[in-house]
Amino acid sequence: MGSSRPENVVSRVSDLIGRTPLFELCATESGNRLLLKLEQFNPTGSAKVRMAEQMIANAELDGQLPPDGYIIEPTSGNTGLGLALAAIERGYPFKAVVDHHASKDKLRAMEALGAELIYVGGSADSGPRSVERRRVAAEIAANDDKAFRPDQHNNPGNWEGYRGLAQELLADVFGDVDYLISSIGTGGSLCGTAHELRRLGSRAVTVGVEPLGSIIFGGPPGRYWQTGGGSPEGFPVGSNVDHSLIDEGVAIGDVEAFATCRAVARATGLMLGGSAGGAVNVALQRLPELPAGSTVVTMVCDSGEKYLDTVYDDDWMRERDLLDPVAEKDVQRLLDRCGGPVPAQGGHVAKTGSFG
Repeated sequence: MGSSRPENVVSRVSDLIGRTPLFELCATESGNRLLLKLEQFNPTGSAKVRMAEQMIANAELDGQLPPDGYIIEPTSGNTGLGLALAAIERGYPFKAVVDHHASKDKLRAMEALGAELIYVGGSADSGPRSVERRRVAAEIAANDDKAFRPDQHNNPGNWEGYRGLAQELLADVFGDVDYLISSIGTGGSLCGTAHELRRLGSRAVTVGVEPLGSIIFGGPPGRYWQTGGGSPEGFPVGSNVDHSLIDEGVAIGDVEAFATCRAVARATGLMLGGSAGGAVNVALQRLPELPAGSTVVTMVCDSGEKYLDTVYDDDWMRERDLLDPVAEKDVQRLLDRCGGPVPAQGGHVAKTGSFG
């Protein structure tokens, strides 16, 4: 017997982009709640697939990417994974300019999707080589008319790719998003989402969170281990960082960001990426002091499973003086102060074990 109900089946992996869930991490007695937009449920496990798809679609439409061309881009991993997917589906080779500071799992994943990796810089301990990656990619693109370099830091398609994310937020919550507190790197996810929220009438207050040592908000430069967020010394901040859409900029250290990832994992079973840990830490500190009934959203760009060899590896953390059980206990106290994690209906949340 036939049925008029349509099948919920897609034929391309990119059709799975978007419609990611919101997770309520905690809620205070005053009705303030912290919601995490879990972008790891996208294909490639990251929000960046949204903007990668948009940048390549735009490049095809305006003729920047010829049918016999290829894509080249400097990346720390997540943008590269999104571009690798777009390259597969649209039939282009993809070359990713990377360094050893990036998560090994991200690099392996790009290779698994057929990307050619071009390494710059020295060992993983030399820190991010963003300036060198950018220089090499620009040089290759300038000398080959078949090469298309999206330039995610300045490409307007980066912003455009997050319009759907903003629409999802307003569709999934009752009322408005009062505060958007999220990591900032290229600026696309935070500023693109904020731009669309405001176009749709939202009055969301936006807070950009960068690693301590990043230069986006004018702080002194320094070394940091958070990947995907921030801009190191000597790296030009791109046009996709629109300060008119950012109400406040905050810097947070690696210890606090990574301690948040580890504490949240033990308290909830949810593993955050390193830069998301920094944004969640800022949100947890502020949540109890906000006006009653506030809805705070933090975007979780990717999952902690991509950082098992770094943030969640005790030896790696210890070797870099980043492992801090006291900081992890502080995060647990922040969670407790904010009334979370939210218990399951009809159940309770067990107290987490010692961080010592």
